[in-house]
Amino acid sequence: MSDKIVEVDAIGNACPIPVVKTIKAIKGLEGAGVVVTKVDNETAVKNLAKLASDKGYTSESKQLEDGNYEVTTTVSGTEEAVDEAEAQQFAPAERNVVVVVAADHQGEGDDELGRNLMKMFIYTLSQMDELPKTILFYNGGVRLTCEGSPALEDLKLMADAGVEIISCGTCLNFYGLTDKLAVGSASNMYVIVQKQLEASLILRP
Repeated sequence: MSDKIVEVDAIGNACPIPVVKTIKAIKGLEGAGVVVTKVDNETAVKNLAKLASDKGYTSESKQLEDGNYEVTTTVSGTEEAVDEAEAQQFAPAERNVVVVVAADHQGEGDDELGRNLMKMFIYTLSQMDELPKTILFYNGGVRLTCEGSPALEDLKLMADAGVEIISCGTCLNFYGLTDKLAVGSASNMYVIVQKQLEASLILRP
């Protein structure tokens, strides 16, 4: 009797989803069998090959005429059992991105152009698939978190999405803006330094 064959469609799925689907299919075999997983990216192909290698399965892949890939995993039924929780090792590492804004303009030269560039930067940041964990504002940058800021709507959008927005309290006080803070919270230099030390990436416009 031939081995059971299960087909898995993981087209359009980012890792670790193709791995999770394949693991579920392998568990569903309840013994020997073959799982054929279709994916659309080389990262998924490599991750499925790693899964097979780690567990002692046989794996081979081929590119299809439509540009997608087919990964065939052969299970003898005597290998180590798989756990869906293990699939999380194939998930992209979550980054702690911190954006540091020290002025209400971007670059040097014409101030009006610089302010327009900063507004465009913050808008573009708010539209990215990966939002930063934290945005820090100090010195003239605190003007952007206060009433009348042209970037206020985009900053509030990111705050609603879970981005932590912190303004330097000393800077707000210096510019007479303490009562004008309109998004996020005021904090101190200790917190500002700590957030940067904990960052996996710091972005300075």
